[in-house]
Amino acid sequence: MATHFEIDEFLLELLRSRSPTGSEREAADVVEKHVLPYADSVRRDVLGNRIASLGDGKKTLMLAGHMDEIGFIVSYIDDNGFIFFETLGGHDNVMLSGRRVTIMTRNGYVYGVTGKKAVHLMDAKERKEVPETHGVWIDIGAASRAEAESMVEIGDAVVYDTMVHKLSNTCCAARAFDDRAGCYCVFEVLRKLSKLKERPEYRVVSVATTQEEIGTRGAWTSAFSVNPDVAIAVDVDHATDFPGCDKHRFGSIKLGGGPVISRGPNINPKVFERLVECAKMEGISYQVGAESRPTGTDARIIQTTRGGVATGLVGIPLRYMHTPAEVADLNDIDNCVRLLQSFALSLKNTDDFTF
Repeated sequence: MATHFEIDEFLLELLRSRSPTGSEREAADVVEKHVLPYADSVRRDVLGNRIASLGDGKKTLMLAGHMDEIGFIVSYIDDNGFIFFETLGGHDNVMLSGRRVTIMTRNGYVYGVTGKKAVHLMDAKERKEVPETHGVWIDIGAASRAEAESMVEIGDAVVYDTMVHKLSNTCCAARAFDDRAGCYCVFEVLRKLSKLKERPEYRVVSVATTQEEIGTRGAWTSAFSVNPDVAIAVDVDHATDFPGCDKHRFGSIKLGGGPVISRGPNINPKVFERLVECAKMEGISYQVGAESRPTGTDARIIQTTRGGVATGLVGIPLRYMHTPAEVADLNDIDNCVRLLQSFALSLKNTDDFTF
């Protein structure tokens, strides 16, 4: 992918899809389109997860990347047709105002902008305050509640309306690298493995999970269903190479420095060591991230599924997480795919991940 510094069409379609948590159908359709020709089976479940399988090994490797993104949900429409909302997932409210948004309705997209009092009309105290969510609204140009309700319903999901942009040969900005990048990786690995003459000993099950942003809920049900022996969650990780970031507090993670292999109590130590071995064997640059507690990723719930799962976590460095313009390096995504493929091929039925 990154050899010619172009975005793979599968990844590009995932980044363009609108799939706020709880309304992931667009991303799910992209996954099915690009994975059905390569997987032995692709199935859905009642939480909207997409679960693709390859091989018939005695043991199972689960690769999980969530396909939902942060967004909003319509909660109220006032008499003048202004639309109020609640957040889906974690937002920095400093970012809320003055954004183009897309409202996903049963009849198609409705476009609007987020608004609040202009800075010229604020007093000195108001200018220093971070707006409350209920103090920001969506303007769709409606003149009344009736007009707005003819287009939008309570409960409609909303996402930022932003495009994918190349910033340099390998860096791109997009709305939802968190975690379409990880979702892409787990299925791209399956696609690549399907083309090999020699399949992995383990059955490989790649899962596009839903509702990660509100509590890793899709991973909860899909991990129970898949019942893996080993699992890798693939998500984004904070790059700390921007001005003013305190590396004493947040560690040193660089964009373009390679995938981040996490280490800590949420991670099986033997899985961590195997990932490092694979990175070294393939000549893949990698970084190590320390996680002192259950992570805010699908790994937190997969690890404790049923009787426990030997779980690893691989992160793709990302700047400006949970904003309308997240920045990732395509080389990190490509190297993540290479690392996961090597890990899958390294697994033997005789491996013991107890410790």
